[in-house]
Amino acid sequence: MIGDDEDRRTGRRPALLKAAGLTLVGILVLGIGTAGWAYWHLNSNIKSVDINSALGDDRPAKASPSPSASASAAAPLPTEAVNILVLGSDSRSGTENQALGGGSSTGARSDTAMVVHIDAGRTTATVVSIPRDTLVTRPSCPLSDGGSTAVSYGAMFNSAYSVGGPVCAVKTVESITGVRMDHYMEIDFSGFAKLVNALGGVTVTTDEDIDDADSHLTLKAGTHHLNGKQALALARTRHGIGDGSDLGRIGLQQKLVKALLEQISSTNLLTSPTELYSVADAITGSLTTDTGLDSLTELMSLGESLKGLSADDVKTVTMPVVTAPSNANRVVAKEPAASELWESLR
Repeated sequence: MIGDDEDRRTGRRPALLKAAGLTLVGILVLGIGTAGWAYWHLNSNIKSVDINSALGDDRPAKASPSPSASASAAAPLPTEAVNILVLGSDSRSGTENQALGGGSSTGARSDTAMVVHIDAGRTTATVVSIPRDTLVTRPSCPLSDGGSTAVSYGAMFNSAYSVGGPVCAVKTVESITGVRMDHYMEIDFSGFAKLVNALGGVTVTTDEDIDDADSHLTLKAGTHHLNGKQALALARTRHGIGDGSDLGRIGLQQKLVKALLEQISSTNLLTSPTELYSVADAITGSLTTDTGLDSLTELMSLGESLKGLSADDVKTVTMPVVTAPSNANRVVAKEPAASELWESLR
């Protein structure tokens, strides 16, 4: 997620670590009514981008089926791992996004990216956060008008989305990781807040006091049950947390990811069709995916494959980084640790 435009280290833009991918599939596991208008409305909510066609074959190889993945005849488990790039967007479209901090200018930016790796068999998952201020070589990306962006050396990671949208974000992640992104998901300010509200809030424990004028959040250290607006503010908080950088904020946001998953698993939405529909509408209404996940049928299929995955099975990590030699306000991948991490996800 995006905050102010300043590039100083202690004022880095807040990055909303959305739990979009895992929260979405966790909810869909609980079931979505597929009859009549409700199905049509939820299905038509979903926006998509044809990333596969845009990028063609110049990409990392897809994961190979695992010969050791077990399966039963009645309910075969997937035999290959899947990687999903999940972005949080500060879209300026609509008054709701503007009121929640999207600003008044046009367009959208994304300062948060996480690679969600789900293993073959769908029994564990790893969520890797990529700091927005990581300096990378941004590859040439195709544009919708038939042109392309120029290669940029030493570019901030989050600039990929700004110059080339989801397609360039995916290509940049694949370029720096060597890992194929099988799917893409993006959710905006209002969608995140609506999701938390639809779930009845989320309970998070903070280790230190928070008093951030920019995110408009004041909390004492301890356990708090937050509504959607408060949860969004927590995800955007940077001042007064650690050194005020992306790295400290990412740790706080990863707590929020876990808390959302726990809230989903403890909420029996099947007992209330109204609440179930509200959650599904909140997600799909603010969701953009690749064309491989742009229907309820496809989302539910992915969700069904994850029905045995709990919050305890999800590991959250941050790509290893060190301060950039050229700029104390930026970071670069720490090697060989970063490459070893990405290798483990291939």
